[in-house]
Amino acid sequence: MAQSADISSKRIIGIEPLQWAQWITGSSNITVQEIVNSEFQFVSRDSDILIKASSPNHGDFLILNELQLRYKTKMPKRVRAYTGLAEEKYDLPVYPVLINFIKDSDTPIPTRFKSKFMGLVARQDYRVINLWEVDVQLAFQKVSSLIPFAPILKNGDNEETIQQALRVMRADEKLSELETVLGFFATFVLDSAIVQSIMGWNMAILQESPWYQQFGKECEERGEQRGEERGKVIGEQRGIISAIELGLDLKFGAEGLELMQPVSQIADLEKLKTIKNAIKNAQSLDELRQLI
Repeated sequence: MAQSADISSKRIIGIEPLQWAQWITGSSNITVQEIVNSEFQFVSRDSDILIKASSPNHGDFLILNELQLRYKTKMPKRVRAYTGLAEEKYDLPVYPVLINFIKDSDTPIPTRFKSKFMGLVARQDYRVINLWEVDVQLAFQKVSSLIPFAPILKNGDNEETIQQALRVMRADEKLSELETVLGFFATFVLDSAIVQSIMGWNMAILQESPWYQQFGKECEERGEQRGEERGKVIGEQRGIISAIELGLDLKFGAEGLELMQPVSQIADLEKLKTIKNAIKNAQSLDELRQLI
């Protein structure tokens, strides 16, 4: 059975950092020296990973990996800022890469930041990798760090491929610790009951995963953003209800989703937050019914 664990992006990239670095740069002649500290003074970030690499053509340089569950419009400015911070702190050239996991729309994602103020122009180019455009066979053949993301890769959204990914992961000591990541992303493409059957463990374990927590937080944030137009309270309410729906689906499946009808009628934000927080430790739906 999978064990609950704090599976970070840094840990995933650290499985095979050389494979990862060669893939995102498109260069097979680079070597990886280390994954370096990416914390900058005055700034706290947990979604960017710096890899120190070297190549015969370019010497030592840094690869900045910015990983996002969903693309946000502020990302070009963020990539520009962290590229500059990394260059200043380590005095090395930086190759920035923005990696997006879940497709939100068909709107093209920009590959540069550019601004002009009082005749002065600032520009930062960066590479964009959208995982939904990456064929799942690349994960099985070349970049094993991508296997936990198989369900959201191109042609990976089916039971057979997810089962294959699980077999490969369980046969590899380093990959086997990342089952919760595979299970989390599988819920984006398959019913939670099917995912639970494939994984063979209680889906409630996903609620302890930082991926799940980030998704729930983004649901609330997106609700708040919508609320700027229709009222912040209503927007926040919708965001929390979305997080509750995800939690019920992961932990109790279709039976849990039956509670969404009464939940959707609740206007009290504090009560909604209490229900959302209670899902993680609830042993039965009756406990949640009492709260509702």
